[in-house]
Amino acid sequence: LFPTLFPEEGKAPMEDITELYCMIDDFCKEFEPQRNARLLADGQRHRLRPASLSLSEIMTLVILFHQIRYRHFKSFYQYHVCQYMRAEFPSLPSYNRCLELLPRCTVALAVLFEQLKGACSGISIVDSTPIAVCDNLRIKRHRVFKDMAQRGKSSTGWFFGFKLHVAINHLGELLAIHLTPGNVDDRKPLPSLTKHLFGKLYADKGYLSKTLSESLKNKGVELITKVRKNMKTLTHSLFDQAVLRQRSLIETVFDELKNLCQIEHTRHRSPINFGVNLLAGIVAYCLMPNKPRLPLHINQDAIIPS
Repeated sequence: LFPTLFPEEGKAPMEDITELYCMIDDFCKEFEPQRNARLLADGQRHRLRPASLSLSEIMTLVILFHQIRYRHFKSFYQYHVCQYMRAEFPSLPSYNRCLELLPRCTVALAVLFEQLKGACSGISIVDSTPIAVCDNLRIKRHRVFKDMAQRGKSSTGWFFGFKLHVAINHLGELLAIHLTPGNVDDRKPLPSLTKHLFGKLYADKGYLSKTLSESLKNKGVELITKVRKNMKTLTHSLFDQAVLRQRSLIETVFDELKNLCQIEHTRHRSPINFGVNLLAGIVAYCLMPNKPRLPLHINQDAIIPS
């Protein structure tokens, strides 16, 4: 009923949890002083009262939840953490108090992603995926994301929620992410996604735009897409044709983000916890050792398809 990553023992090996915690704790030791200094410089009054869980412990729990593949955070917390991880987290609060502490790690998770994201290799793929926040039959009764989420349409049909725009390299590593309401055109957030990219950017027909292509070209990014049936045929190189045929790599990344890292579900009760769940799932994906990748190899100082 409550699956665990380790069914024989019912708990994770200490060395794996320790490695994750030490990595996050080292990050928090640098992040927290800079955050506090920024708050003071901005004149914001910020109470630094210690909680039963430190920032690094909260981040470890939310990332571990996505790594262990539980479907519900409540089940993970009550039936895994509270039963098998008391030694690692001796000051565990109640489940309701834990939910109140989760928003504290939102900014930290966003900064951590910036440190864990991949490096541009000159071969990038961009696309978007819907993040539904409620069933279509309940749209009129939905209140949590009122005036935030919007109706949108993807290749799989209509949905109510947001769009996650993602750019990846040929190794399946995330390079940039951007969240928009569900009715935003895929081309609109592309300039911000490609801010630190170079080389060739492969996309589907939804990104066709002469103005956008020229704008990206001035920044050192060549946008490569297929054309519609009523447009003039473009002649791509054999390499570009091969990569375009493998552009579905980003769909595999979306599949792992949604089905393994649990970035999408319709049980959110607050927008801030939606952000925590999304960012924690993305960080968990960045920490995955084996990611889907394109079968490319280096030959004579050039990347070519295998």
